[in-house]
Amino acid sequence: MPFFFPLFRPESPSMRAPYLRSFSLILAVALLSACGGKDDKATADAAAASSALPVSLAPAQQQTMARTVLVSGPVTAYEEMQLGVEISGQRVTALLVDVGQWVKQGQVLLQVDHRTLDSELAQADASLRQAQASQELARMNYERSAKLAAQQLISESSLDELRASRINAEAQTSTARAARDAAKLRRDFADLRAPADGLISKRLVQPGQVVSAGTELLRLIRDGRLEWRAELPENQLADVAVGNTVELPYAGQVVSGRIRAVTPGVDGQTRTGTIYADLPAPGPLKQGIYVDGRIVTGEGPVLTIPTAAIVQRDGHNYVFTVNDKQQATRHRVSTGQAVTGRTAILDGLKAGDQVVVDGAGFLGEGDRVRVVADAKAAAR
Repeated sequence: MPFFFPLFRPESPSMRAPYLRSFSLILAVALLSACGGKDDKATADAAAASSALPVSLAPAQQQTMARTVLVSGPVTAYEEMQLGVEISGQRVTALLVDVGQWVKQGQVLLQVDHRTLDSELAQADASLRQAQASQELARMNYERSAKLAAQQLISESSLDELRASRINAEAQTSTARAARDAAKLRRDFADLRAPADGLISKRLVQPGQVVSAGTELLRLIRDGRLEWRAELPENQLADVAVGNTVELPYAGQVVSGRIRAVTPGVDGQTRTGTIYADLPAPGPLKQGIYVDGRIVTGEGPVLTIPTAAIVQRDGHNYVFTVNDKQQATRHRVSTGQAVTGRTAILDGLKAGDQVVVDGAGFLGEGDRVRVVADAKAAAR
């Protein structure tokens, strides 16, 4: 702050002395004030430096890593069969399996009341035997008549009548046999058999229940085989191909599968496509659970940073850098897989960017920081 003094010069020494004393006093006060301002500024700077959070930096680097696609999806049955009977109005007399039971192809799973069907089958068998007897008699009559006709002991017309009778008896036998086969088929419908080896996944019927044809009574997972399905956006679907490996971590284990099929197009509404991955050894996975999967699409260079530098807030991933004013600047990033303490960065950084590692979890936008070699050691 400048000081101004009056342009007055006393002529006599007696008048000049008081004036000089006053000027010296004012000058001393001004000098002391100036020195005090510099000390206050230095003190403020020292306080700001001491309050800055010590942090360490690490660069974003290119690293060869397996390229992966992270996505979630349900575990489902590869082929789940809905089983029911083909006759209506019959009561369930025996239910021989339960949920979770492994069954073999051809094994009887359920029976309905078949007494009426047994009676119809018996009648059809009797009719077939009767027709077969008539056919045999007609055959023998024709053979005897043929010998007599060769000796001209009977007329040709009589032989023709016997030939027609034989043919008619054969037709009646065929009709009776077809009726017997139909009755036997209806009787077989009373036993619900497993169409393939598999696992019973659902039971929708109780003993004593009257059922209708076509009604679902049981469900069977064919061969107990499961698959994993996931919906991928169009930009990720292009990176996935049939044969890619899928890793599904669950219950402390990692179940490996392989992509069997990829939809050739995407849904017009959701802009997503579906992938189907076979699970040859599902292990702890059960039908219906929803798990995160990692699809390995190959290897290549990716940008990585230390995993400790990533801060999760508001459901998003962030990292911090330090600007020229020693202040923290927050950046939102898109992350990929993490391997041996480093995480792939898909978007939000470029190679060479220095990110805060130690102390990142305590920072906010604009916080003052102090860069050190090891922030943890400096904090101690």
